[in-house]
Amino acid sequence: MRVLIRPRRTATVLTGALAALGLSLGTAAADTVPAEFGTDYHDPVTAAPAISTPHTRSCSVTIAQAQFKDFTPYTGTYTPPTGCGTPGRWSKVVLRMDGSVKGRQFDRLGYLDIGGVQVFRTSTPEPSQDGIKWSVEKDVTEYEKTLSSAQSVDMLIGNVVNDTYTGVLDVKVTLTFYAPKPGRTPSAPDRVIPLSDGDSVTTGASLTTPRNSTRILAEVYATGSGGGCEEFWYSVVTPSASYSCEGGDDGPYREVRVSIDGKVAGIASPYPNVWTGGWSPYLWSVIPAPHAFDVRPLKFDLTPFAGLLNDGRAHKVDVSVVGVPSGQTGWSAPTNILVWQDAHKSVVTGAVTSYKKADPAVSNTYTDGSLRHLVTDGKDRLKVTGYLDTSHGRVTTTVERAVTSAIDHQWTPDENTDDQTGTWTDDQTVTTNGHVSRTDRTYTLDGRATIDSANRLRVIMSVADRAHLGATRIDDTYQGDATFTLGVAREDRHAVATTSERYRLRAPGACYDHTLATEQGVLTKDVRGC
Repeated sequence: MRVLIRPRRTATVLTGALAALGLSLGTAAADTVPAEFGTDYHDPVTAAPAISTPHTRSCSVTIAQAQFKDFTPYTGTYTPPTGCGTPGRWSKVVLRMDGSVKGRQFDRLGYLDIGGVQVFRTSTPEPSQDGIKWSVEKDVTEYEKTLSSAQSVDMLIGNVVNDTYTGVLDVKVTLTFYAPKPGRTPSAPDRVIPLSDGDSVTTGASLTTPRNSTRILAEVYATGSGGGCEEFWYSVVTPSASYSCEGGDDGPYREVRVSIDGKVAGIASPYPNVWTGGWSPYLWSVIPAPHAFDVRPLKFDLTPFAGLLNDGRAHKVDVSVVGVPSGQTGWSAPTNILVWQDAHKSVVTGAVTSYKKADPAVSNTYTDGSLRHLVTDGKDRLKVTGYLDTSHGRVTTTVERAVTSAIDHQWTPDENTDDQTGTWTDDQTVTTNGHVSRTDRTYTLDGRATIDSANRLRVIMSVADRAHLGATRIDDTYQGDATFTLGVAREDRHAVATTSERYRLRAPGACYDHTLATEQGVLTKDVRGC
């Protein structure tokens, strides 16, 4: 994901010009930092790298253009471009959403479906009174088979506009297609099967895969949302604790699970998304939390079950979130199934040969008193092996996944002090005929909130997304400190904030290091390393 910097001020323009020369600007010296937030501030930016694109012919298609001011979806039709190679065999496809909003508005969640396939899930920034613009780009090459033919388009960013909330979300979405490079080997799935539409959670979906499937992944756009306690699921407490967000016996433990015919087939730790209204809106006025504008789907490797799914029958697929009390809403989990097929065999047979799964181990320890304290630890593990007799011989796949949660939450009875830390790990090993592929992810959140006698809310926040993807290491870390007065008009809040983000990537032959910093909505630092 990349949120693009739109040059509104002299310092930003200069930064872009220097970057084009391989240089950087240490501080945005042309901007004077005000004593507090005013009616305008810098457009949203992130430190994430831009999407690399090939030097081949490109074509762009506008697939959605709308003003969202209620809960009416945009509907339209997509037609593949001509002049950029054979549809479905592009070297890359990049989605770009441009948005603008001004006035007063909450952060809003949205999605974009093409042919029923959810290709993009997003949330929005909260605007300044004078207005902001932002852009998000996403690599959507994996959906190129869906994009190879005409499809319906559905998009919605549910919004409320009235005398109080005046911000209309004006957005435009385009797809840019890049012609294939000579000798390119296609890697995208042969089919993408949607199991749900829009914001729904996948429950009891019927899945029939091609009978020659050789690799099957599920991707789930799982988000706790809706403004209730599940938006802050990592803060929920057990029934024995006393706090404004009470949950079930598992407290804040959450785990996203995919089941096939009632049997758990995949587990994952959800990412602790913080939307731009979360904790304090001034934390995110310029730099959003990682993945806030491009919600990353959780991936589940279901290949060991391919032999079962290849039997030509319909199978029941459920996506659930462990820890949510029965009957309680608050999660969205639209799901796609990605399938790779055997080009030389119409039916591929196989079976599951080994399966190990126990119930999640979750413990909650609560201490009452002048400072209430809940410590939560949880873990789960799944290991499954299956084989397929393909056109190039027997292929055996073992998927082993382990997830952990460690949350420490402390608060005063009036909740005027509310501190918590959380660490989540999600480690997966896929072994295919002896070839091992590892993906290890760690998410952290550290939030410290206080309300003083003058009704000033101060939040100090750190959020990080770290990953080892084979030989590639990624560290995306956000830090912020914001204070404003509660319960008064915007012009009387006297809001101040310092925020920063550093994105580092190391890979064989590649290095990326980018740091951004802001004060009171002014971009004060834009430095690139490596």
